Amino acid sequence: MFAGICPSESADALTSIPGRARARGEIRASFTAVGERTRLARVYETDGLRLRFPRTARGCEAVVVNTAGGVAGGDQAQLSFDCGPGTDVTITTQAAEKIYRAQSHMDDDRAIINVSLDIGAGSHTEWLPQETILFDQASLSRQLNVDMHADASVTLLESIVFGRLAMGETHTTGGLHDRWRVRRDGHLIFAEDLRLGGLIGETLARPACGNGARSVATLLHIAPDAEAHLESIRTRLEDAPCEWGASAWNRFVLVRLLSASPEKVRAAILSLLSCLRDRDAPRVWN
Repeated sequence: MFAGICPSESADALTSIPGRARARGEIRASFTAVGERTRLARVYETDGLRLRFPRTARGCEAVVVNTAGGVAGGDQAQLSFDCGPGTDVTITTQAAEKIYRAQSHMDDDRAIINVSLDIGAGSHTEWLPQETILFDQASLSRQLNVDMHADASVTLLESIVFGRLAMGETHTTGGLHDRWRVRRDGHLIFAEDLRLGGLIGETLARPACGNGARSVATLLHIAPDAEAHLESIRTRLEDAPCEWGASAWNRFVLVRLLSASPEKVRAAILSLLSCLRDRDAPRVWN
C-alpha cells in the first residue's frame, strides 16, 4: 500500500499513477562580470538537476550535477545559460552522463536534452561536458543552441561513447539525433544534424562510417582569432592516439575525433583543451 492512500481509495489512486516516472529537470542560470571577476547572478534548479561552483583561480566554473545518476527513456532536461558581456564562464558536468535503455522506440520514450547558451559581447564561454554514454537500446534527442555576439568567443564540446564497453556492449542498437545550431549576431554560421538509428554498432563498424569506432567527439571553437589556432591544434594532434581531422574557416576551428577506445579520445580532448585555453582542464575532469 502506498503511504497516504487509504484502502477505499487505493484502486482509483493506483490507476492514476503513470507506468513510468518521467523526470522534467531544468537549470536556468545567468552570469555577470563584476570588475575582473565573473559572478553568478541568478540560478533556478528543479527535479534532480543542480549547479555547483567549485573555487577557481579565474573565471566562473559551473558544474552540472544530475542527482538521478543518469537519464532514462522519456526524461527531459533543459539547460539554459546567459553569459553576460565580459564574462568568463566554463560549464561542465560532474561525470559522464549515462543514457539508459528506452522501454520502446516510440517518440515519447526518447530521452531529450536541450542546451541553450546566450553569450554577450566580449564574453568567453566554454561548454565542456564529460562523455555521454549511450547504453544498448538507448534513445536520445539532443540539441545545442548558441546565440553569440560577434566579438565573443566560445568553445563547444560533445563526446559520445556507444555502449558500456566494459560490459561487452559493442554491438549497440538504439537511436541518436544530435543537433547543433550556432548564430553569431543573429546569423546562422554553423548547423549540423547527426542521426544514427537501429544497428548503430554495425554502422560504426563500416570503414566509411566509423571504421570500428565506439567513441566520437566534436570540438568547435569560435572566436575572432580562432583560425590562428589551426596549425597549433594540428601539431598537438600529430601524435594523438585516435583518428582526427581539423579545419578552420569563417573565424572558427572544427575538430573531429574518433576511436574504438574512449580513453584515447579523452586523452586527445585534454590535449586539445590545453592548446586552446591558458589553464588546466576543469578539475572534475581529473
